[in-house]
Amino acid sequence: MDNAELFKQRRERMRRAIDLKEPDRVPLIESHGYFAARNAGITSQEFLFDYAKAGAASVKAAVDYGYDTASGMNSLGALPLTLAFVGEGDGIMPGWINGPVHDILGCRYARFPGRELPIDSPFQFIGEEYMKAEDYPALIEDPKKYIAEVLLSRSMRALEKPGSAHAMAALHRWGIECRRGSEAGAKLRGELNGLGFPGFTEGMSYAPLDFIGDFARDIKHTLLDCYRRPNEVKQAAEALKGVIIEMGRIMAKTSSPGAVVFIPLHLNEYFSPQQYAEFYWPTLKAVVEDLVRLGFTPEVFYEGQHAMHLDTILELPKGRTISRFEKTDLVKAKRVVGDHSCIVGGPPSSIFLTTPAKVDVYVKELFAEVKQGGGFMLSPAVPLPAEARPECVKALMDAVKRYGAY
Repeated sequence: MDNAELFKQRRERMRRAIDLKEPDRVPLIESHGYFAARNAGITSQEFLFDYAKAGAASVKAAVDYGYDTASGMNSLGALPLTLAFVGEGDGIMPGWINGPVHDILGCRYARFPGRELPIDSPFQFIGEEYMKAEDYPALIEDPKKYIAEVLLSRSMRALEKPGSAHAMAALHRWGIECRRGSEAGAKLRGELNGLGFPGFTEGMSYAPLDFIGDFARDIKHTLLDCYRRPNEVKQAAEALKGVIIEMGRIMAKTSSPGAVVFIPLHLNEYFSPQQYAEFYWPTLKAVVEDLVRLGFTPEVFYEGQHAMHLDTILELPKGRTISRFEKTDLVKAKRVVGDHSCIVGGPPSSIFLTTPAKVDVYVKELFAEVKQGGGFMLSPAVPLPAEARPECVKALMDAVKRYGAY
């Protein structure tokens, strides 16, 4: 089979699973992470700062292990950079921080290898309080204005003095680097597609309350605010919901039909079902439903333990979303929502430090419980650790071929 046919076969395999049908076999979604760097003999710093080396490492990992998808450049989410400029042009600004962008903007919540960290460390996200509690009214009144004029200046060292020559020069350099990074990413995507590897996600969105917890108040203060300032928290989430939905509508103008949009959840496991329904779910649900109306396929990553909130997934449009789980019992998830939403999940990172035999047993036992009827895709629960044993990474694909056929 040539690469073009292989590409079509892999795309169709994923599409049938997303549509809650049985494909020819269970799809295996790639999540190589920093293992790709180690596999190519480069450091984490090179993987995050050097587009050519990162691209070559991504191609090598895709070809070496043959999963059904292959991803592009690695970066850290930076949604404030996107939301600050929503509606100010025809498209949207990239919401990511990689090594070169970090050098330009000095992102306070990011730590990068070769800068704040050793050269072989993964990057880190450090939540801090960049928005004061008394700022809620300003955020509620005009979220884009608050993000652009206050939040960015507090979270980006180069933008501490808005309107200064230094800040304006940094924004100019950021724009140039965004184009450079986007061009490198597009080139890599073309190369991977040509080798028969489709991508999986094509865009990103966010839970409004997670924006507050991740980029503004930090998790601790956001949770306390739900007790101390409940009405302001709800109003702020509603205000941010509007901007995030606007971002999705702009993305829809240039996205392919059915494009998968990734939504990582962070505060979900901190809430009781009652609190989840009161503070978190209403605005997240609205964002997901609007993406579906726009023709997207939202992939919601229910990080941590989500078992107590599984029933809420049944409120979303049937067969139009992907539910990715990290620690939630996949057998229970399949039983509760498997007829409603395509499930993605798989082995913990620790299994890739063991033996191929243990990987094989994991896949065999999991598929016996969740494969029947389709609507399931296997993927490591989180990106592979750099120290993953290559034979275990290969064993995952081998086990899928052995036990995943329908």
